[in-house]
Amino acid sequence: MQEIKPILSVVAILLAIVGYIPYFRDILRGKTTPHVYTWFIWGFITLIVFAQQKSFGGGVGSWVSLAVVIISIFVFILGMKNGKKDITKTDTLFFVLALAALLLWLVAKQPILSAVLISSIDMLGFVPTLRKSWNKPYSETLFTYKIGAFRHCLTFLALEQYSIMTWLNPVSWIFANTLFSIILIVRRKKIGQVI
Repeated sequence: MQEIKPILSVVAILLAIVGYIPYFRDILRGKTTPHVYTWFIWGFITLIVFAQQKSFGGGVGSWVSLAVVIISIFVFILGMKNGKKDITKTDTLFFVLALAALLLWLVAKQPILSAVLISSIDMLGFVPTLRKSWNKPYSETLFTYKIGAFRHCLTFLALEQYSIMTWLNPVSWIFANTLFSIILIVRRKKIGQVI
């Protein structure tokens, strides 16, 4: 199984690129409006996840996290120009909570607590996008999240060693992307437009 892990990692990276091409296209067309709080948190936290995965033996499976860091930085930059501008108090609250959890992570000396905090921060960072998309389900590119769920499955399989430090983040994202995709589909159907 070890010999297939680099292939799974490369395929997952390619899926990340393929999954984000429509996202970037939709941002430039004004169809997708990334929430800058979300993408700032995701880019920063994924960099920490990459470092944790590398440190705890994630090996080639951690390459995907590095690719996502680069993509997230580009989305954040585009989001600053074309992204969501109607930031609510709730969005700011979750952004502050994510930053506060990040401070807890900095002082956490236990690896397991650290991994749980990092994944929690990622999910807190998702809240502004979830709120925005609940009200405007076409403001996100559904394809990107669908392929993201599958990509994280491959990322999980590509990890060379399994510990909570390496697998918690991709497993969290399998569930988060799947649930978010379902929410977008349901909300789009509810407002009566074709997906």
